[in-house]
Amino acid sequence: MKKFKPQYARIVFIDKKLREGGYPNCVTMAKEYETSIRTIQRDIGYMIDMLGAPIEYNESKKGYYYSESGYRLPDINVRESDFFALMIAEKALSLYENTPVYEKLKSIFDRIISLLPEKISIKVSWLDTKYSFLPERRTKIDARIWDILSDALRLQKTIHITHRSPGKEKTKREVDPYHMANYRGEWYLIGYCHRRNEILKFAVSRIEQAEMREKTFDYPSSFSFEKYMGPNFGIMTESEEYNVVLHFDTSAAPFVREREWHRNQTIVEHDDGSVRLSFITNSIIEVRKWILSWGKSVKVLEPDFLAQSICEELAQALKNYH
Repeated sequence: MKKFKPQYARIVFIDKKLREGGYPNCVTMAKEYETSIRTIQRDIGYMIDMLGAPIEYNESKKGYYYSESGYRLPDINVRESDFFALMIAEKALSLYENTPVYEKLKSIFDRIISLLPEKISIKVSWLDTKYSFLPERRTKIDARIWDILSDALRLQKTIHITHRSPGKEKTKREVDPYHMANYRGEWYLIGYCHRRNEILKFAVSRIEQAEMREKTFDYPSSFSFEKYMGPNFGIMTESEEYNVVLHFDTSAAPFVREREWHRNQTIVEHDDGSVRLSFITNSIIEVRKWILSWGKSVKVLEPDFLAQSICEELAQALKNYH
């Protein structure tokens, strides 16, 4: 797919080259901008005919120049609120700093910002002190492996990987990559595992080796990441779904009310200020970890086996302090 390069972006580029001097011509500008000579010719014609640009051609210099140094391009309609939103989004990229994605996305934002009109005069330096994003701690990803996975995902080619489990057991697998997902600082590869004959998730930080095969695969039309994840409560999913009902006391209730914890959640208010939170999920392992983080402020009402599991965990934890 060719890069999308709107006309206004090219016109800004041409305007910049003309102001720098040096008498640029269609050949040099087309080469630098990675477009055709005819496209640059059309853009210059548009600038002269429609924007009133005083562009002249110098035969001896073999290039173009502005015959009126005071000429300025007309402003385009970019609202300051849109520009502000763009700056916030750019700053949010810091959440993914030190990952292979960061530099590529950052360069795109820098290019967009460079093409904005001069009329937008907001100083963005104050964003550094008035807005902050506190990222999840990130896992370390091998940039070489990331590029192999990305290429295989784009080209629909099978990959051979060496994956290390949390218990440090290593396995070699053939995988057809379907999707990549980020969750709490970790990237996960979702794909069809030929060893297990099912779709599995692999933590990218634990893929120690990766090699793209020549073999291609057909991306299944039936696969949907949303359907695959189901009513999840995190990245880990199970084949069975559970109805989870929790009671939060008055100290935790304000924090529970103000956030969406699950997309199908229901919150019931009690007269004493406590709340009951319920939802259906296939991620009981991650729900269990989340419940433990609330300490004494939460009580599991359903399912019974989850309540028993929490009791056993707390009892074992208490033994660590005896």
